[in-house]
Amino acid sequence: MSEALLSHAVGAVKRARRTAGRVRRRVERINTVPVLGTRGQPRAALRPVHLSVLGGRTLNIAVPCPADHTAPDAALLVLEHRGLRRTVAMEAEPQPDGTTLLTATASLRHARHDPGLDGVRLDDGVWRLSVAVRDASGTRRTLGVSAAEPYAANGPTLPHPPSTTSGTVFRPVRSVDGYAMIKVSGPREQAELDTFDLRWDRVTVRGRLLAARGPKDQYRAEAVRRGSGATVPVDITWDGDHFTFDVPLAAMAGGTRAQRVWDIQLRRGRNRIKICRRLTDVRHPRKVFRVPFRTIAVEDGTLLRVHAHLSATGAFAVNCTAFTTTEESA
Repeated sequence: MSEALLSHAVGAVKRARRTAGRVRRRVERINTVPVLGTRGQPRAALRPVHLSVLGGRTLNIAVPCPADHTAPDAALLVLEHRGLRRTVAMEAEPQPDGTTLLTATASLRHARHDPGLDGVRLDDGVWRLSVAVRDASGTRRTLGVSAAEPYAANGPTLPHPPSTTSGTVFRPVRSVDGYAMIKVSGPREQAELDTFDLRWDRVTVRGRLLAARGPKDQYRAEAVRRGSGATVPVDITWDGDHFTFDVPLAAMAGGTRAQRVWDIQLRRGRNRIKICRRLTDVRHPRKVFRVPFRTIAVEDGTLLRVHAHLSATGAFAVNCTAFTTTEESA
């Protein structure tokens, strides 16, 4: 390798390391909350081998067992927030190298928005993590949990997707003094798109309302045309928090041959809520949930070219235009 080429390669490696360092520090700042992880004097901490919330609601943690508790009689993962305390039993798992890991897996649920579901119920806020161990002699000890290494990801999935049951985001974060915490952010009022079925004569939409701020009879569904603000009412059927309706394609086409794009939404008073697919870990919904154009015949026999799809932000939209025959165009 020539000296010039070697110098270029060394420079490229240095630049890559500096870039990686900047990304790591930026991710660390994003995931740091302005609170302390301990109360009073700092305490000994266990550095997690693994700490994550998978699928938006499944907490997984593995920490090394303290050296003076190689065979703990019992161990608990403790989550604390403003006087509230939740615990999860941990299991001791011997490792091939002679060490022992304390592991726990738990389903996280929002205290107010996940009624009737089993799991660790947490309300909004930042929950401190610690591990309480007890040996056979009855000696008890509580240790903090250090924050895990920041994880920078820019792949096809989100690192912290919302829970599919409630829309709550359970996100591992770090305190300013370097301890591990779980930040709980409850859902806002939103209309979640579950499915939409394309048939030869209709498009049927099914979804559910999350964190409703009023009774269901206050919500109306409508299609809003982009660029003009014109609206078409939608007949909606409720079953608890779930709703179903057929997209009013005939009224949206309006007998014209111009292509129009319509956003489908719920409205309560002046508050308008777009129907979106948000409870997913997909980073780019428009690229993943791809739907072909369909030919649909409405009641009066008109043929429509319809494209029901998701926008870049996951909002449900419909392109609708009537076919022009050869005779009509002539």
